[in-house]
Amino acid sequence: MEKTLIPIFFTIDDGYAPYLGVAIKSLIDNASKDYRYRIHIIQEGLTDKYKGYLADMATDDCEIEFCEMRRELDIGSDFDGHKLRADYFTLTIYYRLFIPEMFPEYDKVIYIDSDVVVPGDISELYKEELGDNLVGACTDTSILHIPPLVEYTREAVGMKPGEYCNSGILLMNAKKMREVKMDEHFLELLNKYQFDTVAPDQDYLNAMCNGKIKHLSDRYDVMPVEDAEDKEDIVIIHYNLFSKPWLFDGIQYGDVFWKYAKETAFYEDLQDIKNNYTDEQKAHDMASMENLVTRAAMITGQDVTFKKVQEEEGVVRL
Repeated sequence: MEKTLIPIFFTIDDGYAPYLGVAIKSLIDNASKDYRYRIHIIQEGLTDKYKGYLADMATDDCEIEFCEMRRELDIGSDFDGHKLRADYFTLTIYYRLFIPEMFPEYDKVIYIDSDVVVPGDISELYKEELGDNLVGACTDTSILHIPPLVEYTREAVGMKPGEYCNSGILLMNAKKMREVKMDEHFLELLNKYQFDTVAPDQDYLNAMCNGKIKHLSDRYDVMPVEDAEDKEDIVIIHYNLFSKPWLFDGIQYGDVFWKYAKETAFYEDLQDIKNNYTDEQKAHDMASMENLVTRAAMITGQDVTFKKVQEEEGVVRL
């Protein structure tokens, strides 16, 4: 009997290719042999060198395919409201929202950010039942101890803090997302309201799918927490926000990242990134975190937010 195919998507630009290499290495090493896998890399500006490294990681059970974003995103010239971590912009952050439309052959897919390792069996995530929900995702635990961000999710996005999900790992009901024309709805909101955000794709996804998100076990999206005990039975570790082991020492689960990094063609590049990361750059990262919190408080008081538009016009939620 032919094995069931599990489609998995990543979206990157060239800067994130080395981290993606580690993610793919760990995913392949730990995936159940009862399934076949097809990894789609939706990319922007990927160099031949890194494309070759990634292509060479394919196995008999895991195909790796590349494609460029096949849709123009007209979001205007003002990117201030679309910055990732409040300081960095790339269109690739939005690409995940167009996966169902771009790949109509799939009814259910997995999307994963590139700043992860997968020490567990990814097929366990795929087997989660979604019912009529649009997506399955995990609570964003990284914000729960930061009061201005908790207030932001409640008063700007319109989500209870424990219900606000991280968009870095998604189980997508692609068939249902096509039925509700999520891609068109997103572009309509984006171009009409230009909502100011601190986590662009994540805020849009939460606001649009509010009430139609299946909340998954946090074992699928474990984020490093300073001075916390390590969790067990982890499927995916997500080095969210500034908790990057390729930049900082002492990151929880950092040893897991480097374990797989050493087994990839990206290892020397990753070492160079770590060794050349300056104190000035580290200080900039810390300042960016403070800026994110400041922006969240500012956005909460604005006249146009997801919550206010939903309450006044009822047009945000799908």
